[in-house]
Amino acid sequence: MTSAVSNFSPRAVLVIGASRGIGLELVRQYREAGAQVVATARDDAGLARLHALGAKGLRLDVTSAASVSGLAWQVDGECFDVAIVNAGVYGPQTSGLQSPTAADFDQVMHTNVLGPMQVLPQMLDALAPGARVGVLSSRMGSIGTRASSAGWLYRASKAAVNSVLADTALALKGKAFCCALHPGWVRTEMGGSGADISPEESAAGIRQVLTGLDAKRHGGFYDYSGATIPW
Repeated sequence: MTSAVSNFSPRAVLVIGASRGIGLELVRQYREAGAQVVATARDDAGLARLHALGAKGLRLDVTSAASVSGLAWQVDGECFDVAIVNAGVYGPQTSGLQSPTAADFDQVMHTNVLGPMQVLPQMLDALAPGARVGVLSSRMGSIGTRASSAGWLYRASKAAVNSVLADTALALKGKAFCCALHPGWVRTEMGGSGADISPEESAAGIRQVLTGLDAKRHGGFYDYSGATIPW
């Protein structure tokens, strides 16, 4: 399988977790570029925002096995050139080794780790040959660059989802290209108003990184500019 990067122009895109922020902006940009987009949201307000952009909205809660189990038949017959798993939460704002509550642990790990582990198998049959698959991670999940223990539950969840991506890369070898993506510190509800970049800049970078995926970059961990991040 060759990458054919210069000729890659996605016609069908799937975005998991697109009710707001980076996910919604990805939908907007792909629609603006002429792609047909299927995207998910958990509530009516999120679905309305997707419909307003001309996307096909699906109700999905990545933490619910019952909800996720219906994804495969809802995308049956699709042939996605790009699929992005974006759903995620930060959890408690800790600065040191404050033990998380069981409820916080379950929310963060179920959303950030179990979510992708439930969603990815459901979408595999709907991927086009040579499709690009991105899983939103975070530089905070990097062990090789770790210099702070702040947000250690979130960090643990993103380190775990990097492992999920590595296994996905093995499963997709020769069929599609995938990577873990750090979107940058983005001015969203999670990132806050003081963050470095806008959702527009982050989404544009993510799209470019996915377009450039090939056999050499398959299974890697990159930021929105395309720079490699140590695991």
